[in-house]
Amino acid sequence: MTHNFLLSANGEGLSSSLVMLVIVIALVFVTFLIVLASRYKKCPSDKIMVIHGKLKPNKDGTQRSSKCIHGGAAFVIPVLQAYDYLDLTPLSIPVDLTNALSHQNIRVDVPSRFMVGISTEVGVMQNAAERLLGLKLVEIQELAKDIIFGQLRLVIATMDIEEINTDRDKFLDAVSGNVESELKKIGLRLINVNVTDINDESGYIAALGKEAAAKAINDAKVSVAQADRDGSIGASDAERDQRIKVAKFNSEAITGENEAKIKVAESDANRREREAEYLKRAIAAENIQAAKAKEESYAAQREAENARATLEKASQEADIIVKAEIRKKELELQAEAEAEQIRRKARGEADAILMKMDAQAKGMREVLIKQAEGFEQLVKAAGGGANEAIKYMIAEKLEELTKIQVEAIRNLKIDKITVWDSNGAGSADGKTTTANFLSGIMKAVPPLNEMFDMAGMKLPEYLGKPAEEAGDGEK
Repeated sequence: MTHNFLLSANGEGLSSSLVMLVIVIALVFVTFLIVLASRYKKCPSDKIMVIHGKLKPNKDGTQRSSKCIHGGAAFVIPVLQAYDYLDLTPLSIPVDLTNALSHQNIRVDVPSRFMVGISTEVGVMQNAAERLLGLKLVEIQELAKDIIFGQLRLVIATMDIEEINTDRDKFLDAVSGNVESELKKIGLRLINVNVTDINDESGYIAALGKEAAAKAINDAKVSVAQADRDGSIGASDAERDQRIKVAKFNSEAITGENEAKIKVAESDANRREREAEYLKRAIAAENIQAAKAKEESYAAQREAENARATLEKASQEADIIVKAEIRKKELELQAEAEAEQIRRKARGEADAILMKMDAQAKGMREVLIKQAEGFEQLVKAAGGGANEAIKYMIAEKLEELTKIQVEAIRNLKIDKITVWDSNGAGSADGKTTTANFLSGIMKAVPPLNEMFDMAGMKLPEYLGKPAEEAGDGEK
């Protein structure tokens, strides 16, 4: 019993120890896998992973200093190996080179900007890992700047000013080739070169620019002159062709008219030939019939002559009628042209008169408006009474009216007046004949009192009284 218990206790202890061992082994294995997984490093596309430490030797047996990986992954052995990254970010380096000596011993200033970056080329990456690993971007930029300065001076020293200024491609190719070959030694590559401007202290480049500008202006003037010359030549050729074609068409038209006239003449000749033939036949017939009767022969001849005269008369009348029709048509066209000219002239004169009358009407309207405005102010000044305003206006014109009355008899020339008064007696009103004569002359002038009455005004007493009032006084 006791023996069995001991066996069972030992069995349970052994099984628990086995379980613990399995758990420990599993934990160690999992930890090992985690460590292995953590040492498997992937390289980003914008970086270069540099593995250094214990590495396999090269094929020639030399020891490798580092292993560069771009765009991949690698396992970094714990303890034996380590890793770092090189940044592929491009570096923009301003290079303001001044007083660089050219091949012609002329000092030039070449401000430029270089774009560089760590190279991903096999072999050049190894140089970058050996010389740039652990440096900051600013330190790498300064290192590249020193190299660029030296190579840029070297390239300028081998070239003339004309080549540097005009042949930029050649200059940039030379700079790129020299600078990139030197940058590769430290693991860098040249991405871009941009030369902003080239100046020299002697003004040689400016003089070259002025010369080129003057040459371009002169070439442009020559081109314009040549274009003008070509245009003039082309215009002359076109005018010549036009005159030739017009002359050709005119000659063809004249030829056609002459051919038509020839055909008309041929037709007339055929007509006359046939008439002559018919006449000949008629005469032959008459001669044949002469035996019958000489009288009939004379009659036939007379009829033939009459027919010929009628034909010639008809031909002449036809010519006259055609010419008359043509002349009539010409006169009609000329009359229509003259009538149209007269109509246009009349329309122009009517438009001018209409515009003149319109302008006069507008001027008269403005005058009337101004007069109305003045009369309105006069009425206001007269206290609102239109009659008073009219009286005031007439009073202002009184001097002019009196002057008109005087002018009515001013030029009346009387060399001599003879009044026959037989008995020297006066008239019924007591006035003499001479007084009545003079009174009749003065009555030819409108009396002032009547003018004042028409204006609604009263003549002052010292100028005289109306006839009615004078008669009442006598009474």
